[in-house]
Amino acid sequence: MEPLPNTQIAHITETLRCQIAAGALPSGAKLPAERELASLFDTTRITLKDALSMLEAEGLIYREERRGWFVSRPRLVYNPASRSHFHALVAAQRRRAETRVLGAEAVVAPFELVAELELAPLSPLFCIRRARRIDDRVVLHVTHFLRPHLFPGIERQDLSQSLTELYRREYGLEYGRSRFDICPTAARGEAARVLNLAPGSPVLAVTRINYDQFGRPIDCDREIWRHDAVRIRIDSNECPSSLDVPLRSAG
Repeated sequence: MEPLPNTQIAHITETLRCQIAAGALPSGAKLPAERELASLFDTTRITLKDALSMLEAEGLIYREERRGWFVSRPRLVYNPASRSHFHALVAAQRRRAETRVLGAEAVVAPFELVAELELAPLSPLFCIRRARRIDDRVVLHVTHFLRPHLFPGIERQDLSQSLTELYRREYGLEYGRSRFDICPTAARGEAARVLNLAPGSPVLAVTRINYDQFGRPIDCDREIWRHDAVRIRIDSNECPSSLDVPLRSAG
């Protein structure tokens, strides 16, 4: 009599969990192919995928489209109340950061940003799309929408650097406060391709409206994180009582 699928799933997940915890399967290691794992555990591909999906939901492993399954690296601890930018945040956790510019062009403001950025209908914005890596793995797709009159000539700047530092150095602007929304969603379009995810895969979306030191809304960031790559951590003792808390950890 063959084991029930639930029993097989429990056996697979517990075995892989123990191997990962013991370091036998180290961070970043590639798991054997699904066909090989199914044979190793004497189970079906369907049952195996159910077990792998459970471990993926726990953040222990992740899948890259057309590449297979990997053991997750430690999550980046991301404190939205911090004023640090992405590269500094990653370096502080002894990790390696890299930013690649995917595109930069003038666009018509999306309708949902007209009110958020206090714009007239059909106003222009400058859009920057970037992919960000931690330890050579792409974990973040971010789209920035900037009010162009505040940043003349920004298209001639090196946009792979920290925008936080660029704003301060070239335009005399610093972040005063930000309003952000965090919610789970599904990977779509360019974000899915850049993050090596199948369309519809779970991701974490962080959207921020950022204000300068004069209280003006100056840009909007739309971040799409691989859900297994980041841990949101906020200490209430470090946050002001306002709902609009200052932050800058991915600029």
